[in-house]
Amino acid sequence: MFDIGFSELLLVGVIALIVLGPERLPKAARSVGMFFGKIRRMLSNIQQEMEQEIRNQELQEKLKNPLATFGEESLQKKPAEPVKPAEPAQPTAETAPQAAVITPAAESLNTAASVASPISVKSDK
Repeated sequence: MFDIGFSELLLVGVIALIVLGPERLPKAARSVGMFFGKIRRMLSNIQQEMEQEIRNQELQEKLKNPLATFGEESLQKKPAEPVKPAEPAQPTAETAPQAAVITPAAESLNTAASVASPISVKSDK
């Protein structure tokens, strides 16, 4: 920004001390610092608003032409033919579910579960 070296800054400080005096110099330095702080904040806010406005304009341009985000190659190709749904297969003898055959071993498993029943106990009271 400004090309101010330490020697120039020291010269300005000495002149300010002579002109303002030791009582008013701290207040003046504080007010100058606050002034520069306000300027920096304003410039920062202006920069943020400009960047936000640029982003908004880019977004509006994209919304005006939504196909611009796609490549032109994809727009020039013919659309693919729709896929036809597959017809359900008719059950045949090979694919039909077969009936369960109960074997004597399976009957013994079923009867074993039914034999285990709770026993009721009669009390004498």
